[in-house]
Amino acid sequence: MNRLLPGGVRALALSCAVLSATLPAFAQALAQAPATARQRPIADTVSGLDAPPAPAPVAPAPAAVAAPDQISLPVAATNIAPGETITAAMLGERAFPVSMAHQYPLAVNTGQLVGKVARRPLAAGNAIPVAAVAEAQLVTRGVATELRFEQDGLSIRAIGVPLESGALGAMVKLKNADSGKVVAGIVQADGSVKVTVP
Repeated sequence: MNRLLPGGVRALALSCAVLSATLPAFAQALAQAPATARQRPIADTVSGLDAPPAPAPVAPAPAAVAAPDQISLPVAATNIAPGETITAAMLGERAFPVSMAHQYPLAVNTGQLVGKVARRPLAAGNAIPVAAVAEAQLVTRGVATELRFEQDGLSIRAIGVPLESGALGAMVKLKNADSGKVVAGIVQADGSVKVTVP
């Protein structure tokens, strides 16, 4: 015990010497600090150390991708066979992605289909490609039709045999059944052909 006492005294003396050396510097630093810093309560100073760290910034959630817009397209309401003339009753409507209408040349309204003829089978419920329909052939090659010539009140009618098929407004060649002469004319809505020369 007697041996430890002188060492303890030495340690105490050393601590006092260090304290006495740093105390003037601490007092000088305290005197130079702003008044507001000297008057701040200790609790405020300590509370800053105990406060939880600020949360790390969170990356914003990715923007939700909007569902593609829809477009209503005409579809076959029933199966349509090649050669059938399409009527409004044979069509319905169904929603498709807008991108589909841009990728493929599809009919976008019934006006593009009604009165046309299916060139290939059209399945019920499917959108209809523009190339899958054609104008109705009002004049069929080899099938006799009426020839009409009208000019200045003069009207001549005859029977002709078309040498080619044609839709409304098409120019076709026909052979006059009586004279054997080949004439050209324009297909009319009633299936007759209006010739330009008798």
